[in-house]
Amino acid sequence: MPPRPSPAAARDALIITAPGLERLARQELAALGVVASGEEPGAVEALLTPRDVMRANLHLRTASRVVVRLAQFKALTFADLEKHAKRVAWETVVSRGRRVRFRVTCRKSRLYHSGAVAQRLADALEARVPGVMVSTGARTDDDDDGDGTEQLFIVRLFRDQLLLSADTSGALLHRRGYRLATAKAPLRETLAAAMLLGAGWDGRTPLVDPMCGSGTIAIEAAMLARRLAPGRDRSFAFEQWPGHDAAAWSAEQKLARAAELPAAGVAISASDRDAGAMAAARANAERAGVAIDITLAQQSVSALRVSGDAGVILVNPPYGVRVGDKGPLRNLFAQLGNVARAQAPGWRLAMLSAERDLERQVRLPFTEQWKTKNGGIPVRLVTAEVPSDGR
Repeated sequence: MPPRPSPAAARDALIITAPGLERLARQELAALGVVASGEEPGAVEALLTPRDVMRANLHLRTASRVVVRLAQFKALTFADLEKHAKRVAWETVVSRGRRVRFRVTCRKSRLYHSGAVAQRLADALEARVPGVMVSTGARTDDDDDGDGTEQLFIVRLFRDQLLLSADTSGALLHRRGYRLATAKAPLRETLAAAMLLGAGWDGRTPLVDPMCGSGTIAIEAAMLARRLAPGRDRSFAFEQWPGHDAAAWSAEQKLARAAELPAAGVAISASDRDAGAMAAARANAERAGVAIDITLAQQSVSALRVSGDAGVILVNPPYGVRVGDKGPLRNLFAQLGNVARAQAPGWRLAMLSAERDLERQVRLPFTEQWKTKNGGIPVRLVTAEVPSDGR
């Protein structure tokens, strides 16, 4: 890894993640040589050099976007806002002809109309960088990120303090580029990666997903085992910034490619009883370039078989909220526990749980690793060691 640039070139940044996954984001940053300086719900703070920004977007598996701070100031009136907005160095992150969008939230502040705040900021931007194209219309949900072709500015006005940040990622980072085919209630790639990390899977022991849906867990596992950077096949917003160091970016990409392994070197299996889900899983694995690393099979949970003395069964079962019904699901969860005890003694079972009653049907002593939301549903990653005696 080349030496890091001088801290003088660094900017305050936020690594945005799902609330509850901040610890994992800190760990991933540490692996890149970046020490987090703090955190807030759903974000980790750090000082990032331009090269760190590249690495973070390229390598972070659990983050949804990386934003850098452009300005912070007090705004009691629109006159205050306009005065400070004119001083922002907009030209460092956007150039003539670029389409931009503002996402503004106002809370407990004298300026409470998000559209009016966005308009003042847009006016200041256009005065300093003529020719930019400002997209109008409210967009306050971070999940609604468009296609990544716009430069997003994130504005948070809280208790009259305005924080202006520029998104460096573009499309949300879970968009690796391989998942075009999906099954019911698809699992986001970043959450699948968080499940792997939270379950303690390091790519050295077998991994099995007996309810794989469109195959996201197995694909993320294969990418982790082969050291494939999650951002290897996509572009980022920072590539469009004025002054972007294309040579440095090319060097980072080459370093990432050089670190890749030709094969996972470990058994990764995924199965589902639904034929459509298996077709999606195969197509996604092929697009991700890891089809050779994953054994796929259409089968029920009761047909699960594992090999090896130790490994991880990692599963995102139906929650009984959007998919399935709680009555039959109790039998499914009980069956999962029975099969684990019979077929995988000494293994670890980890699952994403949204219902403690269903979780109890597995009859294993689960420990919570983290909790967050998936599609607006509160979920917990729980893990348990399957008794070696099969009880």
